[in-house]
Amino acid sequence: MIRRDLHQHNRLAWDAVTPAHSSHKRDEAGFFRAGGTTLFDDEVHLLLGTGPEGHVLEDIRASGERPLAGLRLLHAPCNAGQDTLSLARLGADVTGVDISPTAIAAAQTLAEDAGIAARFAVADLYDWLPAQPAGFDVVFMSYGALIWMSDLDALFAAVAGVLKPGGRFVGIEFHPLAQMYDERGVLTYPYGGGAHVVGETGVGDYVAASGPALAPSGFLEGQVGFKNPHATHEFSWGVADILGAQLKAGLVLEVVREYPYANGCRIWPDMVETPGRRYVPAGGGAVPPLMLGWSSRRPA
Repeated sequence: MIRRDLHQHNRLAWDAVTPAHSSHKRDEAGFFRAGGTTLFDDEVHLLLGTGPEGHVLEDIRASGERPLAGLRLLHAPCNAGQDTLSLARLGADVTGVDISPTAIAAAQTLAEDAGIAARFAVADLYDWLPAQPAGFDVVFMSYGALIWMSDLDALFAAVAGVLKPGGRFVGIEFHPLAQMYDERGVLTYPYGGGAHVVGETGVGDYVAASGPALAPSGFLEGQVGFKNPHATHEFSWGVADILGAQLKAGLVLEVVREYPYANGCRIWPDMVETPGRRYVPAGGGAVPPLMLGWSSRRPA
């Protein structure tokens, strides 16, 4: 069931935390003007149908290629637009959609200051997607998007509806298994089925907790001790939920990948950063999969 009422509660939490996140990022516009990107190799491999190994972003920058040129791409939800603009830098004709007007205002300002062409819209995806024609070559979702979605069947049916025949739905997420653990690394939350989880402390300042890995333009101390006044409502989706909803929507799965590290985000406090802005648990040893990636296609 689509819970638009809870989506609006979450909007308040994102409106509150976005300025705190932005406060830690040094001169993002200058970073983009100089050719910077906030993307990781893993999502670019999925977008290009390559990999999963190799430093594809370094190769692209060295060659000056724009491998997404000619593609209409929807990034949803897009938060404050840094990844959206990075996708535009790869040549995509990109549209970013997010429920938070504060995040979209930040995205629009950054696009103007960086001189990167992109379109942005403030909307609940459950309202925006069904109103669009089948005009996108790619729909892209990433990193903590699905926990805010109250009905995957309805969402992915709408995603399939905006794709052109032959178009692809590409995503990379923190793994549902890893999301069963709280910020202390303690097994706490239910797995899958869309279980409703109330977060009394709201969206936190994970940029401050993650440091330079989430601020490649340069990390600033910024706002200290942020506390979100708005609780959140999250939804627990398992691997079968995520992949099954795509199949139910008529999409054909082409790639499914799992990763033993978390890009950018220190999801547990004892994690250590490794090359490539990747976090892994300290001490080594056995770890659960920390990210899940996929690519599926609307039949031509």
